[in-house]
Amino acid sequence: MVVLIKTLQVILALSLLIIVHEFGHFFWARVFGIRVERFYLFFGKALVKWQWGETEFGIGWIPFGGYCKIAGMIDESMDLEQLKHDPQPWEFRSKPAWQRLLVMAGGVINNFLFAILIYCLIAGIWGEAFISNRDAKIAPNELAQEMGFRLGDHIIDFDGYEPQNFGMLQADLVRRDVRNARILRSADTLNLYIDHAYMADALNSPAMFDLAVPFVIDSMRADGPNGSCGLLRGDRVLAFDGHDVEFIQDARAVLSECRSRTVEAQVLRGADTLAIPVQVDSLGQVGVFLVMPEIERRQYSFLEAIPAGLRLTWETISGYVQDLGLLIRPSTGAYKSVGSFIAIGQVFPEVWDWYRFLNILALLSVMLGIMNLLPIPALDGGHILFTLYEMITGRKPSDRFLAIMQVIGMILLLALMVLAFGNDIGRLIK
Repeated sequence: MVVLIKTLQVILALSLLIIVHEFGHFFWARVFGIRVERFYLFFGKALVKWQWGETEFGIGWIPFGGYCKIAGMIDESMDLEQLKHDPQPWEFRSKPAWQRLLVMAGGVINNFLFAILIYCLIAGIWGEAFISNRDAKIAPNELAQEMGFRLGDHIIDFDGYEPQNFGMLQADLVRRDVRNARILRSADTLNLYIDHAYMADALNSPAMFDLAVPFVIDSMRADGPNGSCGLLRGDRVLAFDGHDVEFIQDARAVLSECRSRTVEAQVLRGADTLAIPVQVDSLGQVGVFLVMPEIERRQYSFLEAIPAGLRLTWETISGYVQDLGLLIRPSTGAYKSVGSFIAIGQVFPEVWDWYRFLNILALLSVMLGIMNLLPIPALDGGHILFTLYEMITGRKPSDRFLAIMQVIGMILLLALMVLAFGNDIGRLIK
């Protein structure tokens, strides 16, 4: 059932993104009177097709991508027969460069507009919620400890940038190519030099900065072993049997060694320090709920959701552009994180969750838009580049040159797909 739910989410998300993207090309082509011969979701022989005006619409049987075949344009179909006759008024190649530019940019424009729409919906319905980094302390994983971070550190800034969202600390560290982290450790402010030899591992290390949760009691489990032991809401546990446990991460290691026995908890209650006997169960737990850090929440009205959606879209775009900057530097090892549809499927939740689905959909829409802007032949960015060259120089590239570039671009994209599938298969094997 989990596989089915994830598969349905992937197919629905990719179908929506493909339709939105290709409709951008279709819309501007029709605005300028260019004939669109076919508009297809997925590739391969048509499972379903219908005719509407001059355009054949259909759904292919290979659930991978889609296309909008525009008359008089050299695209992935490599239909060169159409170029043997004189240009016709309804063909792409007969139109002014600025019109062709808009046709080619239409898909990317739609992707960004779609992301803005989704983020506006998310902001208007759910608002924003995140753990503020203002007072948060970290629980570093093994890699972060090797880099010099310690349990209980508070990250003040990265190279002068003050992170706001605790959940984005790892992304901020990598994307900003940080050289120096200023941290608060106990009462001391330290400057931690970041060794860039760790950056490649930091890209793929899960949860480098977990949240260090102070051992402050919120409530007791009614069915737990210590429902009436005397611990109260607001009590701060300082130690178990003399072993300091400032954070829950400290307590786990201590309590795992005290399974199925009674220990003495040193508790701070107001200005008083108390000693309270506590029973540890066979799992190394004492059955308490801890006070969690405050979640920063922002709610938006209908009108307020629009600028919020624009801001969220811009933050996603700038973050992904920074990710691509890492990708083109082999030393970072970012190419190892490139994934295919397998990786995309793993991102979606195991149960249907509209909030998470829409967030992922907006992110994928931004990613698709930016990827298509890359100046690679066969992508929209390649066509845009050649059209801009024509507009600046007044010289239009020959059809033969465009056909050759299209083939080169398709080879590059095939190589990227091989890398992506190879990375995914390698991760599955590991």
